[in-house]
Amino acid sequence: MHVAHTPKQWRVAGQTITLDRTYIMGILNVTPDSFSDGGQYASVDSAVARACEMQEQGADIIDVGGQSTRPGHTPVSPDEEWRRLAPVLQAICGKITVPVSVDTYYPEVARKSADIGVRIFNDVTGFRDPLMRQYAAQYGVGCVIMHDLDLDQSADVCAELRAFYAARTAECIADGIAPACICLDPGVGFGKSYEQNLAIAARFAEQCYGDYPMLAAASRKRVIGLSCGNPPADQRVSGTVAYHTACMLGGANLIRVHDVSEAVQAARVIDAVMGQQTAN
Repeated sequence: MHVAHTPKQWRVAGQTITLDRTYIMGILNVTPDSFSDGGQYASVDSAVARACEMQEQGADIIDVGGQSTRPGHTPVSPDEEWRRLAPVLQAICGKITVPVSVDTYYPEVARKSADIGVRIFNDVTGFRDPLMRQYAAQYGVGCVIMHDLDLDQSADVCAELRAFYAARTAECIADGIAPACICLDPGVGFGKSYEQNLAIAARFAEQCYGDYPMLAAASRKRVIGLSCGNPPADQRVSGTVAYHTACMLGGANLIRVHDVSEAVQAARVIDAVMGQQTAN
């Protein structure tokens, strides 16, 4: 099913982003153990250089993470996560012109990040923690609410996602988060079977909820590998583009990727195709 993009808006710490094209969120992991790029940007200099490179390649947002959330990962403490994040966030906030996002589920890490200048909280636990919701409301940041619940393998993933979005957005709004600050992420690879992860892309239009922007984030993940012979994670660029293309055709407004230049090129083509479809 082809669904034309409609311009949605997303407010991130006082700035309103009009999503009249597909936005690209570039991934910057300052971790030793992320599944595909662990250790590559562990130094501050290398992380800053990568952030600048992604901006030059066309990234609209830089999403910085301080711990792996891959299957089977060992969580790190908030203090350790902040030790990794702080020097990088201090170095890139103000140096790059696009908004900086922090990928964390620790409220104190999120709060300290906002104090530095981070404008988006990307929480893989979907703002489950009331304190995370409190800080998000206080700072007026953009909020990426991701679905991370374990689903029964027989469950209809789109119905489950819509029910989750309804419940969690209501909680967030009740705790003071402005609806305009909310973006939704179906959580590819989190608590879902291979078939359910495929269904997210195949039926993306069915899970779009209200007027909230939708983010697709499948870059180099296991669902990509299992679909194409399981190459190493850093060799799943084309598969990632294919998966995200299906999501964009279904209405995804943003995609989160490791490989920015390839994603930008694909997104601009899809935007052009969808624009022609709308014109006709």
